[in-house]
Amino acid sequence: MTNSNFSKIDSLLHQTTYLDNGKLVKWEGKMDEVHSTISSTDEYKPTLLGTVPHMDEKTALDVLDSALNAYEYGKGEWPTMKVKDRIKCMRNFVELMETKREEVVKLLMWEIGKTLPDSEKEFDRTVDYIYDTIEDYKQLDRDSDTFQKVGGINAHIRRGPLGVVLCLGPYNYPLNETFALLIPALIMGNTAVFKPAKHGVLLLSPLLDAFQKSFPAGVINVIYGRGREVAAPIMKTGRIDVLALIGNSKSAIALQDQHPYKNRLRLILGLEAKNPAIILPSADLDLAIDECINGTLSYNGQRCTALKIVYVHEDIREEFNKRFAKRVDGLKFGQPWEEGVKLTPLPEPGKPAYIKELIDDAKEKGAEILNAKGGETSENYIYPAVLYPVTESMRVYQEEQFGPVIPVKSFSDIQDLLGEMAKSNYGQQVSLFGDNVDALAPLIDVLVNLVCRVNLNSSCQRGPDVLPFTGRKDSAVGTLSVHDALRSFSIRTFVASKDNPKNNEILKKLLKSKKSNFVNTDYLL
Repeated sequence: MTNSNFSKIDSLLHQTTYLDNGKLVKWEGKMDEVHSTISSTDEYKPTLLGTVPHMDEKTALDVLDSALNAYEYGKGEWPTMKVKDRIKCMRNFVELMETKREEVVKLLMWEIGKTLPDSEKEFDRTVDYIYDTIEDYKQLDRDSDTFQKVGGINAHIRRGPLGVVLCLGPYNYPLNETFALLIPALIMGNTAVFKPAKHGVLLLSPLLDAFQKSFPAGVINVIYGRGREVAAPIMKTGRIDVLALIGNSKSAIALQDQHPYKNRLRLILGLEAKNPAIILPSADLDLAIDECINGTLSYNGQRCTALKIVYVHEDIREEFNKRFAKRVDGLKFGQPWEEGVKLTPLPEPGKPAYIKELIDDAKEKGAEILNAKGGETSENYIYPAVLYPVTESMRVYQEEQFGPVIPVKSFSDIQDLLGEMAKSNYGQQVSLFGDNVDALAPLIDVLVNLVCRVNLNSSCQRGPDVLPFTGRKDSAVGTLSVHDALRSFSIRTFVASKDNPKNNEILKKLLKSKKSNFVNTDYLL
């Protein structure tokens, strides 16, 4: 598909079915329109992309029953299936998914304003993630295909599923981050009810058929609608074992509060962050500016891993601010499929007004806009504003802006800065720029206890997906990565028997018969 084909919506996508118990069920009720903030006409007007079901509580609870029946308290076909057979289902899914690349990439651009290269990268990275998960799961099974003998006990230890998962993905990475929850949950033997985010909902439509054809009935079920109307009632039943959510901590808390048995609820959450960049006097400014441009404004700053505040040492503050502001003004705004575009329309209609509120609040409290274009507003965008000096009283300092505004704060005493970070509600990552090892070494030793990833002379990011992705405080619960997610969505469970001739003979017969999917030592190639 050429770039010109991406720039046109040839037909509307009406998602009239939802996935329930292995069937694409026709929805006969109210439909919600899906609009793009990208205009397809000369005079600005949001573009209608299609419609999705506005599902209700009763239907959501019926779908939950399908997931519960498929799990059947751990007795179901999926949780008791051989590892190799679950892998076969997952491989079939990803192979079908690969045939839908162009459709999904186009919808990523139109629904959430992601650039063409980034949309292609998100799809390809997600496919790689699934294949990597399959390989890691094979290795996990290989590591579990032996018996341990401890204290006169023979133990066969594996990882088992947790139960039924409610999966809620984010709008900024509606494919990659959603599947980083959903794929490991499924392959470990859990069943799931999945609700896409409000923005980035249609791009899942090309994949529903692949889900339906690849997995047994009830293993994966897809619903639509507002969270408070479909997700909250599901949580109220107390029959969800795992809440897997990437989004905001307020949403996560609200859903947890609906669950009547909180001690039974496993949480796997990727939440907000306020990742800082710390630019020391010894920093290579060319490198620091390049990385901070990418860190603050990649996908318009709409990433939990984005740099959302820049701390620059007083000795180099003036030069950094001047050069950084100039670079920001040089970034090209345009449509996602245009060559060289770095800034694209914001998918949330109310986001430009919110960012303007942050800018106005900062200006009222003493900050200035350092770049000439900063704060220029159109119907679907507000040009990034570099704000300095930022103080703790300003909203842009306190709130996770999740959009194109860059607060800059100078510092002279690194201990004061560390104190600020320690008081923060967030603790995901930090970018640390500098060349002086004597200064870096003690800083790193403290920062690793304040955040979960210290990026040395580079911007914050999630990948590569084999590395752990998590956070402290309000930034995360649980760890996600190819390796860690399989463990997050499972629990260690084992069969134990006393080491005596009779029991040992039974174990030998079990292994030889191959009648147990759990007690086996088959080696997956």
